[in-house]
This record gives sequence, C-alpha cells and structure tokens, in this order.
Amino acid sequence: MIFITGGAGFIGSNFVIDWFSQSNEKALVIDKLTYAGNADNLAPVTADGRVHLERVDICDGESIAALLRAHRPRALLHFAAESHVDRSILGPADFVRTNVNGTFALLEATRAYWQGLGEAERPAFRFIHVSTDEVFGSLEPDDPAFDENSSYAPNSPYSASKAASDHLVRAYHRTYALPTITTCCSNNYGPYQFPEKLIPLMILNALEQRPLPVYGDGLNERDWLFVSDHCSAVRAVLERGQVGHVYHVGGRNCVRNIDVVRSICRLLDELQPRARGSYADGINFVRDRPGHDRRYAMNPHKIETDLEWRALESFDSGLRKTVRWYLDHSDWVRKVRSGEYRNWIERQYGPAASHPLH
Repeated sequence: MIFITGGAGFIGSNFVIDWFSQSNEKALVIDKLTYAGNADNLAPVTADGRVHLERVDICDGESIAALLRAHRPRALLHFAAESHVDRSILGPADFVRTNVNGTFALLEATRAYWQGLGEAERPAFRFIHVSTDEVFGSLEPDDPAFDENSSYAPNSPYSASKAASDHLVRAYHRTYALPTITTCCSNNYGPYQFPEKLIPLMILNALEQRPLPVYGDGLNERDWLFVSDHCSAVRAVLERGQVGHVYHVGGRNCVRNIDVVRSICRLLDELQPRARGSYADGINFVRDRPGHDRRYAMNPHKIETDLEWRALESFDSGLRKTVRWYLDHSDWVRKVRSGEYRNWIERQYGPAASHPLH
C-alpha cells in the first residue's frame, strides 16, 4: 500500500486515478477536504475498494501516526498543500499552518514509523515531497531556467511556506536519514482543477459570458505542465528516483498568461461558438496582484536523463483536452462552485467578474 496526502485535490486525485490505471496496489488517501478537496474527484476509483479515503488533517500527527501503524505503507506521497498565491496574500496563516506545520507533523509521524520498520522494509520506504517552481522566485527575460542548483528566493506567502517545507524535508533526510525525495513542478493544468486557477477560471467565465480578468499587462510567463505528465513524473521518481535528490518537472511549454487566455478563447470559439463575436471579447485587464512573479521556467534535464521521463503533452494538446473536459463535466463544475467561491471571485477581481457581460 501507498499513502497519498491531498489525494482528493487537483493533482492528488489525478495521481490516484493515474495510479490505478497502471497498478493494482492499494492506496490510502489522506485529505482534510477543504474547499479545494473533493471526494467526488475519486469517484472513478473508489467503487472497487482499492482506494480508501481518510478525512484527516495532516497537522494531526497522532492520527497520521495511527494510520501509518495500522496500514504499514511502503511509501508516502505528500501532495497536500494550500497552493493559491492570491489566497496566501489575503490569508497567509492557513498557508503556514498547512504547508509548514502540516509537513513538520507528517515528517515526525513518518520518521517514527520508518524507524520502527524491520531491516528488510526500512531501505525500501520512500517519502516523496511534491513542491513547486515558485520557491525559486522570478526570472528575468534572459535568465536560464531553474534547475536543481537554483537558489531559493520565494516572493509570496505561498511560495515561502512551500520553501520552508522543502527545507524541512531536506533536513529530515540529512539529520535522520529519512529516505526523502523532492519534486519541484511547474504550473499544472487539466481535469479536476478548482476554478480559482487561471485556466479553469477563464474557461468557465468565458462559457458564462463573464469578464476574463487578466492581471497587469498579461505578459507574466509560466511553464505549463499537463497534470497527467506530472503524475507520470512522480511515479518515475517513486520507482527510480535517488534518495535525497531533487527533481525538477517541467513541460517545456513556456507561455505568457495573455496567450493562454487567447488560446482558450480560440478553442471555445471552435468547440462551442457563441452566437455573436468571440470569447476573446471578454478579456479584461485588471490591477496586478502584489509581488507578482514575472517569469518561471523549469529545466527538467535531470529527470529526463536520469529517470527517462518525458512530458508527452504539448501545451496545445493538453489545453484542448482540458477545455473538452470542462465542457463535458458541467455537473462537477456546478457542485464545486459554491457561494463562497462567488464571494472569493468578487473580492479578488471586483464585482463585475462574477456578473455576465451585456
């Protein structure tokens, strides 16, 4: 068995679904089921009993320890995190609690469990920590992409909390020899992503003829990674990664935010055209967020070379699959977009962002 924290969230649930498409090994999902955690995400794989969901906060070290003792997993994959930069600016305490204190509690419980394993089991155990490119800060236009030797320079409460968790994981390997491996990924997108993030927000606002709010001048650049490619990378790290190492996972798809939005509009114009005009007519530039990083780019050479992993989706192919998924899953969208979500959109982008265009 493996443990997966945050397995009802966006990336975690995609990993669980991907896992069972290729493996019969059981999994236990640990998730607090906050606003972005959704048990319905796991519906495709819960029917046959191979996955079990425990609603547990990773800050609850005693409950985590009890689950480890009861189920004796061979690996723990740590996806759980507060991850939205905008929310971290308005409410940083939740990010420190979950990403820093939660990771610490998880490491302590895992260390005690791992030290109690038998001599045959202990060397095979793995703690896989899933992190982000945002811990390295912002690149200038001509700077080389981040690699495993890049310095940490987080610029938001979110990225600072993830940087702290990365340092804790590294320290537990160096101090206690806990067999940890860290992955740092670029911007993920795909099915089941909560619609506060750029791509699903633009898809759904466009379909409802609401404004498409783009921060600043829209020229901020990100390396976009389709979520299934990220899942295959984490699987490769679990199977073949070297203990104590860090692997950067990127899609080699660096695209400016405004071009992401325009690409979404072109796809919707093709797949579900409006009666009049283009979806791009709704693009609305809004005040930039504080400390907005200008550019991220990841160099995945190490994981490509050492673990023979490659991203299979181009940005165009992945985005088409993503738009198609949201068009085909309106019931899922309706369930996750609560009144709290509407209030959040209005607070972040202004009242006009939650009202249809006229």
